[in-house]
Amino acid sequence: MLLKSSIYHCQRIKFLKQWLYGITILGTVLTTQIATAETVMEKVARTGVLTAGTSKDALPFAYADNEGQLMGYSVDMLTLIKQQIETELGREIQLKLVALEPKHRIPQLVNNDVDIVCDASSFTWERDKKIDFSVSYGLTGTSLLVKQNDYLTISQSLVGKQIGVLPGTTNELAIKKAEPRANLVAFRDRQQGYSALKQGRIDAFADDGILLEGWLQTTNNFEDFVIAGYYSQEGIACMIPEDNSQFLNNVNYALIRFMQSFLAGKQESVALFDRWFGSQGRVPLTKDLRDLMLENMQLIVDFKEEIPTSEL
Repeated sequence: MLLKSSIYHCQRIKFLKQWLYGITILGTVLTTQIATAETVMEKVARTGVLTAGTSKDALPFAYADNEGQLMGYSVDMLTLIKQQIETELGREIQLKLVALEPKHRIPQLVNNDVDIVCDASSFTWERDKKIDFSVSYGLTGTSLLVKQNDYLTISQSLVGKQIGVLPGTTNELAIKKAEPRANLVAFRDRQQGYSALKQGRIDAFADDGILLEGWLQTTNNFEDFVIAGYYSQEGIACMIPEDNSQFLNNVNYALIRFMQSFLAGKQESVALFDRWFGSQGRVPLTKDLRDLMLENMQLIVDFKEEIPTSEL
């Protein structure tokens, strides 16, 4: 009798363990499914946090200052987006900035590790297969940073030249298209590329022209370098996970409201733009590039429905 009771008791415990294990697995699966199905707006409403990926070395769009604080034109756009989402949700939220290397931006978005990326990203069809883009709020293009003594050689031909690039960027694509016979050398980040150029290990470093201008203003012996060529013209936009139309609407609304306000000469918006690109800004734009930037803004505003003046 005692033996039968013990066997029954052991079987019952085994059954309970299996049942609890099954419930745990089911709970994990359901939690994962809920997290996967959750939109960015729902996630932000639940957590009170908007997690944004940006850059640490893309001055003036997004970079880390001497104290490690992330800032720049794109970071200011993220602040405006945060404020718009606060209005939409009717509550305050926290903007959490995360510095990402270019190759990690889209994987982090696809995996829902970040809710948005605003740095110096531009549209490509290949990227658009995986994520969505906001409207363009800036303009740039691929150029080359070269040593002053090599300017004429690089300007004449890129055939066989060692050109530094960041893998997965539109700069890499632009140089491949301009000269397939150039030898592209991949670097993890911009600092590695700049160092390689200084040391003579590459002939040029490809990046957005505005970012190269920003680097020249922060480096010693800037007169030893020059920016050469103009290999593409690209709009700067934010990237977000796919299937988040409500979030994208709020992102676009914030960006277009800023551009419309800037074009209308509103003091606060003009001051924000000029902080980075004005004559006394972090990276002053040439008149031609500033005009292109304004033309791009006007096209975006004209393409979308204008926001009522009372909301600017």
